[in-house]
Amino acid sequence: MSRNHRLLVKNAKQVVLICNNGEKFLTRHGMNNLSVIENASVVVGSDGLIKAVGPAETISARFSESSFDNVIDAAGMCVLPGLVDAHTHPVWAGDRVHEFAMKLAGATYMEVHRAGGGIHYTVERTRAAAASDLLASLRSRLQRMQRAGTTLVECKSGYGLELQTELKMLEVIEEASRSLPISISSTYCGAHAVPKGKTVAEATEDVLQVQLPRLKELMSAGRLKVQNIDVFCEQGVFDLDSTRAVLLAGKEMGLNINFHGDELHPMNAAKMGADLGALAISHLEEVTDEGIVAMAKSKTAAVLLPTTAYILRLPQPRARDMLEAGVIVALGSDFNPNAYCCSMPVVMHLACVNMRMSMTEALAAATINAAYALSRSDTHGSLEVNKHGDLLILNATRWEHLIYQLGGHQELIRYVVIRGNIVYDNDKTLDL
Repeated sequence: MSRNHRLLVKNAKQVVLICNNGEKFLTRHGMNNLSVIENASVVVGSDGLIKAVGPAETISARFSESSFDNVIDAAGMCVLPGLVDAHTHPVWAGDRVHEFAMKLAGATYMEVHRAGGGIHYTVERTRAAAASDLLASLRSRLQRMQRAGTTLVECKSGYGLELQTELKMLEVIEEASRSLPISISSTYCGAHAVPKGKTVAEATEDVLQVQLPRLKELMSAGRLKVQNIDVFCEQGVFDLDSTRAVLLAGKEMGLNINFHGDELHPMNAAKMGADLGALAISHLEEVTDEGIVAMAKSKTAAVLLPTTAYILRLPQPRARDMLEAGVIVALGSDFNPNAYCCSMPVVMHLACVNMRMSMTEALAAATINAAYALSRSDTHGSLEVNKHGDLLILNATRWEHLIYQLGGHQELIRYVVIRGNIVYDNDKTLDL
């Protein structure tokens, strides 16, 4: 065994493993019985993977002859897995702060959309933006997420709605993935809205006959890495038949089905997605009972987005019904121009208060289950040997403070670690 390691985090008051038996996801019982070790240490090897986690005395004795590039004395602190954000739209130009005022005055999401705002407003500006500008803004947004504890994030295209801009967005995501420490799961979302001047049938045809074939060529040539396919399945956007056609085409290319469903109207998209073998379905504010049962059976993750329901004043996703039915519940920020939130700690707080999740359920949903929704729970989402050494170290004696203190993560998070490297060293933390 190598005697030189990248990082030792020692003497932590609590280390929250989440799970410790190689579980790929947790359902309700497991989410309420997380694995936590008191007075513990973590070792990350020179390859960036966790080599050991356990009681501080045991780790100290086992690694007494080892050297470490960095040592963090976490006495009085808590160590958690890096957080996972399972749903974001972080590549775009322009902002929509003016639309926030419209919504506060009573305009609905679809009213703003039909008036030329919403996705279409962002599409115009993203099409016109240089890739270098999109990359600069994406870097800034991802760094904000990282400082809030996110170490794995899903990133979608979807503000192009035509081939060149969709590819430009995916290339920007690819470059960010190569150049930033944060891990990224890339999603093609060319069917995010029906472009102006096109019918649903024409937009679907463009995705199937123009966009996906070119994407397949670039993926096969190794020029782009894309993991997921997404469609906005909604009344006035893509109907069930169009959604099914696009998702199946993506699945045939090897992409994971991971799409928007049952947000504004009960379309029974969850049932359709489960039948297609979807890895994950997001939103689900209007999910049907049939959809919940189908998702539990198919082990399709429900990626719930409490920020969206909060900002748009929508009915809250039925998290408790899903949990009781055995659905794998995950969380995402839905970061986008409509829901500008970079913070998974805030998302977890909203999930607890508005969706009535427990704090342990919310943490599991933002770690192991969010990783499962991105097909990454073999490498992320818990502190287990041979997983990525992605850690969040809190200046608190109980991990629950990360959720309990609404908006307080800037003063709580002492370090963020990705693959054993300290990527955020925050000396501005304050004692409780």
